[in-house]
Amino acid sequence: MARYTGSSCRLCRREGCKLFLKGDRCLSSKCAITTREKSLAPGQHGADRKKIGEYGMQLREKQKAKRFYGVPEKQFHTYFNIADKKEGMSGENLLSLLERRLDNVVYRMGMAESRKEARQLVRHNHFRLNGKKANIPSIILNVGDEITVNENSKSSEKIKGLIESMQTKLTPKWLEVDKTNAVAKVAAIPARDDVDFPFEEQLIVELYSK
Repeated sequence: MARYTGSSCRLCRREGCKLFLKGDRCLSSKCAITTREKSLAPGQHGADRKKIGEYGMQLREKQKAKRFYGVPEKQFHTYFNIADKKEGMSGENLLSLLERRLDNVVYRMGMAESRKEARQLVRHNHFRLNGKKANIPSIILNVGDEITVNENSKSSEKIKGLIESMQTKLTPKWLEVDKTNAVAKVAAIPARDDVDFPFEEQLIVELYSK
């Protein structure tokens, strides 16, 4: 399945909640969820949204997580299969894998305004993983892995601006971040409490367990 290239705000309206796909804009008065009726889905039949059943709730929760992290359907299902084989709760394992994607870690360390921007920066070779080239957003990081900004990228005005802005951003406790040098190290596996979005991951587990 190809990556979605349409309006990000349309996805938030479809799920009926903010997915924070456009960075600071989502926190402003310009957010579509703020300016439009929250219950209205996009499209001419948006006002006709009906009550959904059990399967619909499970599907929507999966779509919400998939869109929040910007992961294609096939890849998301692969992550679930990996999570399901690990010890512990499958849903929590899934969220932990998604949190440790390279693009998400770049976003969490404060080097991007959104996960979409983080993916673009990774693809454009602006970061190195453990001193080596890393331009694949879906790489899963492990404890001890370190992300640094490519030396050639530090002269870019865009990167300079991001390094400056990251000084005021909060970072999760599972990441050790040197904001002065724009270096991040995975200090621990992210726990469920480290995921700052109210997912009901058990619904995703139920959907894939059918």
